[in-house]
Amino acid sequence: MLADMDAQATVPVKDLARARTFYEQVLGLTPVGGDAMRGVQGYRSGASTLVVYESQFAGTNQATAVTWSLGGQFDAVMRELKAKGVTFERYDLPGIRMDGDVHVAAGSRVAWFKDPDGNIINIGNY
Repeated sequence: MLADMDAQATVPVKDLARARTFYEQVLGLTPVGGDAMRGVQGYRSGASTLVVYESQFAGTNQATAVTWSLGGQFDAVMRELKAKGVTFERYDLPGIRMDGDVHVAAGSRVAWFKDPDGNIINIGNY
């Protein structure tokens, strides 16, 4: 039923204007569609869409909200995000070792950071 359909990530934020600054200027996403009057903004990310919308529940999720698979671009993206002031999270996870801000296990290199509302974002070399 849904296997052949595109899916999109949907991320709640408290302040759409503040979120737009982060998602557009820090992450470099291009706005598509959206309705500021209704508190909704879409972003193109590769072949998919990320939807950011205003919600009183923004930042309450304690798990990863969005993941980007970066492959060989992982280190370059890490450097660019750091240069833009992104602070990376450090999690104590079984079987994972830290290499600076990067979590490493079995050939995978991953990092997590938060948007201004505390939504957890993940990037990885997968």
